[in-house]
Amino acid sequence: MTNTLPPQHQDRQPGLQREMDPPPAELAEWYVGSGKLEGKRALITGGDSGIGRAVAILFAREGADVAIAYLDEEQDAHDAKRLVENEGRSCHLFAGDIGDVEYCERLVSEAAAKLGGLDIIVNNAAEQHVDTDLEDLTPEQLERTFKTNLFSMFHISRAALEHLDEGASIINTTSVVSFKGKPVLVDYASTKGAITSFTRSLAAQLADRKIRVNGVAPGPIWTPLIPASFSEEEVAEFGGDTPMGRPGQPEEVAPAYVFLAARDSSYITGQVIHVNGGEPVGG
Repeated sequence: MTNTLPPQHQDRQPGLQREMDPPPAELAEWYVGSGKLEGKRALITGGDSGIGRAVAILFAREGADVAIAYLDEEQDAHDAKRLVENEGRSCHLFAGDIGDVEYCERLVSEAAAKLGGLDIIVNNAAEQHVDTDLEDLTPEQLERTFKTNLFSMFHISRAALEHLDEGASIINTTSVVSFKGKPVLVDYASTKGAITSFTRSLAAQLADRKIRVNGVAPGPIWTPLIPASFSEEEVAEFGGDTPMGRPGQPEEVAPAYVFLAARDSSYITGQVIHVNGGEPVGG
């Protein structure tokens, strides 16, 4: 496998976008907004960096105001806020741990208050940890990964329902590993499989309320989660095993979220869009 990126590693979770080389491509200069989300109000978890930040930028370019939830990456979050505001829309930042149910409920309430309501929920934030042996996967890590990646989606979606009207959209970030697994990410892959099932089940439950629920399953995308999780050598070859032979960029994933948030997808619910560089998955 050939190298696709400079070797690098970050000794913290979550990773920091400002320390990545090269920085992820997120601005999508080729993408021209057309008012698809004019006047909409979106809450995006993990919106400080990576896929979440690219989604926030394109949502703003399409006319939406944005609330971004993040853990503690202050500088990345303020960079994201600046980029959203450069698109002419408002952006509100909320720091905290979405693994805590009380914070999830407070986040939704405060975001709705700042934005004047909610129309779009993007459940995107996640963490992952590499373990080559199941014996090394501690109960504490297992619980933590499920709280951040999966339970937060339940808590945030449930709290958001009182604010969402007909035509609203919930979009969940699952992953290619939901469909193919990953031997060194057993707990992470398990949460992503559960997210796929959560998406399908909640979509069926909310169909009568005309609230759509869909997912996006990215493949290898260049985000801070990658250098924060893998060794320098693994990062250097990241994405090289895809049919396209390279990792994807956040700006290449974000348009899928715009599509699922807009009226373009009004007859689509309970589905997952695969943005993975050509990997055939899901039957």
